[in-house]
Amino acid sequence: MELFSQTENKEAPLAFRMRPRNIDEFIGQDHIAAPGRLLRRIIQADRMSSIIFYGPPGTGKTTLARVIANTTKSSFITMNAVLDGVKNLRDAIAEAQSHRDLYNKRTILFVDEVHRWNKSQQDALLPWVENGTVILIGATTENPYFEVNKALVSRSRIFQLKPLTEKNLHDIAMQAVNDKTRGYGRFNVNFEDGALEHLISTANGDARSLLNAVELAVETSADSFPPKDESLISVSMDTAEESIQKKALLYDKEGDYHYDTISAFIKSIRGSDPDATLYWLATMVRAGEEPRFIFRRMLISASEDIGLADPHALGVVESAAAAFERVGLPEGRFHLTHAALYLATAPKSNTTLSFFDALGAVEAEFAKEVPNHLKDTGRDKEGFGHGEGYLYPHAYKDHWVAQQYLPSGLQGKVFYEPSNQGYEAGIRERLTRQREIQLASVFEEQTSEVLTFSPPEKNSEKWLYRLNRETGRTISTLREKLLSNNDGKTIFSRHDCVLSIEPGVPAFLWEAVRQTPEGSVWYVPQNEKTAGICRHYSESLSEESRPFEIKMAETIENIISEIPEDQFFEKILLRDLFTRKGFLEKDSSSVFNSLKTILRSDGSLNICQFIPSKAQRISALPELAMLKTEAPELYKAMADAEKSIYSDKNNPLVSWDENAIISAANDSGFATEHDILVIEENRPIMPSDIEKWFEPKGSGYGGILSKELEEENFSQLVGIIRDNLSGKTVKWKLSFLMASLKK
Repeated sequence: MELFSQTENKEAPLAFRMRPRNIDEFIGQDHIAAPGRLLRRIIQADRMSSIIFYGPPGTGKTTLARVIANTTKSSFITMNAVLDGVKNLRDAIAEAQSHRDLYNKRTILFVDEVHRWNKSQQDALLPWVENGTVILIGATTENPYFEVNKALVSRSRIFQLKPLTEKNLHDIAMQAVNDKTRGYGRFNVNFEDGALEHLISTANGDARSLLNAVELAVETSADSFPPKDESLISVSMDTAEESIQKKALLYDKEGDYHYDTISAFIKSIRGSDPDATLYWLATMVRAGEEPRFIFRRMLISASEDIGLADPHALGVVESAAAAFERVGLPEGRFHLTHAALYLATAPKSNTTLSFFDALGAVEAEFAKEVPNHLKDTGRDKEGFGHGEGYLYPHAYKDHWVAQQYLPSGLQGKVFYEPSNQGYEAGIRERLTRQREIQLASVFEEQTSEVLTFSPPEKNSEKWLYRLNRETGRTISTLREKLLSNNDGKTIFSRHDCVLSIEPGVPAFLWEAVRQTPEGSVWYVPQNEKTAGICRHYSESLSEESRPFEIKMAETIENIISEIPEDQFFEKILLRDLFTRKGFLEKDSSSVFNSLKTILRSDGSLNICQFIPSKAQRISALPELAMLKTEAPELYKAMADAEKSIYSDKNNPLVSWDENAIISAANDSGFATEHDILVIEENRPIMPSDIEKWFEPKGSGYGGILSKELEEENFSQLVGIIRDNLSGKTVKWKLSFLMASLKK
C-alpha cells in the first residue's frame, strides 16, 4: 500500500505521466471542479469528508484522488479493491490509528474500484469510517447506489463524473504534446488535418484512452525513439486510425446500461415514439433481458404515463403478459411488441401522480377530522349524530349531489386535474362542472356557521395584523414564480454558483442553497441584524453547504469588490434591489453593467422587483366606493392626492416603473423575458395605518389633503375612512416585475 508516487518516471505510460498534480492542472468536470464548485472548495480548504467518485473509465476519478493526495495535510493511504483484501484493510486501519494516536493526524483512505469488494469486505470498512478513524475516498465505474454498501453511501458525498467533452480531450491532448517535462514538448509534433480530431472523437470521453492513443501515434511516427530534441514528428490520419479502436458497447444486466436502457424504453413510450420504443425493446431482448422485468415496467407505465387517458392500456399489458407466460420465447416476442406498441401509441396522462399531491397534503397537515355527515352511523349516530345530514347520491338525478367530502379547511383543494387526452377529456368537463357547483354549495353553507372569538389581548392589534396579513403567501408566490421555469421545474442546476441580493431576511437564498449542493451560494446581508440571523441559521447546515457572506455595501461596485476575482455566477437573484437604500437614485444601467462582469456567459439575472408607482390606491378599495356618490368632492380630493403622490417625478421611489428597468437592462446588452405579476393579498387596516396615512403634517395623503380641504371636510373624510376601513381586512393589490435577463 504505497502512496501515490511523487517521482517522475519517464518510462511510465504517457497517461500516468500527465496526471494533474494539483487541482489547477485538472481539466474537465467543471460541474464539480471549476472555481467556486463544492469539490474544488473542499480540496483547497483541505476539509475532506468521505466521498465516492462515480463515473466511466478515464474521466478523472483516480486523478482527483492523486490531486487530493498531493494537496492534503492528512496521511494518505491508497488501496485497490481488485488486489487488496480484508488483511490489507486491517493493516491500513492500524496505520491510520497510529497516525491519529501518535501525531494527531487524520488519514484519508483511497479505495480504487471499491465496488469490487463484496458486502462483507465493505462491511469491514464501515466501523472505521463511522468512528472517523479514516476518511474514505472511493472510486467506482458502477452506480454506487446499487454496488456499494448503503451504509457507506449514506455516510459519503457522491460526485458523479461525466465523459469528458471533445474540448476537454483536445485540451488534454495539447497539454501532453506541449509539456516539455512529462510529455512531448521537446519535439515538434504535428497532426495531419483530422488526425487529432479522429483520436478525440473515438476516445468516447476517456482521457486515458486518448493519451494512450496519442502516445502510440507519436512514438510510432518518429523515425527513431527517443528522437532528438526539436525533431519533427508528423502523425498521419492512417497512423491515428491504427492507434485507436472504437469501444464495443456491452449490455450488462447487472450494471448501469441495464437501467439506462429500460429507462430509455419507458421514456420512449412516455414520449409516444413507437420507433424508439421498438429499438430499445429489441436491444433488451437481443441482450437476453428477462421479459417479465420488461412487462413489469410496462404495467407501471400503463398507469403512470397513460392512466385514465386510456383505461384499457393496463388490461392490454396484463393480457399480453399472461399470453407470454403461455407461449414463451421466441413467439412471445409478438406479445412484448403488442404491449409496447399499444402503450407508445396510446394517449398520455400522468394524473395518477395526483395521489402524491394528496399524500403531501396529509403529511403537511395536522390530522383533519372527518366531516360529521360522512362518519360511520353504526356506532355513534344516537349520541353524537354521526352521519346526520348525509345525502345519498343515488337518490338524485344523475346519481350525484353537491355536498362536502373533504375535511373542513381543505375545501377548494384540488388534487386530481384530469388531462384533455382520450377518455379522460370527458371526465374533465363533467368533473369541472361538479366541482364548481359543489364548492359554491359548501361555502354557502359555511357562511351561516356561528363563530366564537376570544376576548382581545393587550397586543391584539399587532397579533391580528400578523394573523391576517398574507405576506408569507406573497413571498412564497414570488419565490415560486422567480425560481421556477414555465414548466414548473427549478431554474437551478445542482452545480450552479449563485449570488443573492435581497432586502431583510433573504427569502430566495435558502432555496438556492438546497437546489445547488455541488455549487456555491453567496449573499449580501442588508444590515448586521439580518447578517446575524443568516449566520445563526447557517450553523444548522454542514460546513460545506453554508452560503458565503459578502460584506455589506451600498453600491454594487463595492459588493463586487468583495467577491474573489475568479468567482463568476450562473444565477444572480435580485429582489427589490431598486427600492433598496443606496440604489433608489442609482443609474440602473450602471448596476446592470457592473453585474454583467460577474455573470457567466450562459448565466442569467433573475429579478423580482416591487413597483411602488403601481401600489394599491386607497380610493380604489371597494369598501370606499360609496364616496363616489355620497361625497364626490371628498372622493375627488383623495384621488387627486394619490395622483399627486404617485406622479411626483422628484420622488425616486415612484419616478420609475418596470419599463425603466427593462429599458436599462436592454441598454446594457441584456435580452429580457419579463412579466408583471399582480398579487392580491388580504391586508388588515389598523387604526394606526389610517393615522399614518392622514397625518396632516406628513408627506402622504394627509399632508396634501389638509392643504386642499377645509378642516371640517378633512375631518369628515378621515372619519368616513375610519368607519369603513378600520379593523377590516381588505383585498390589497401588489405589482411586481418578474424578469429573466441573459447576455
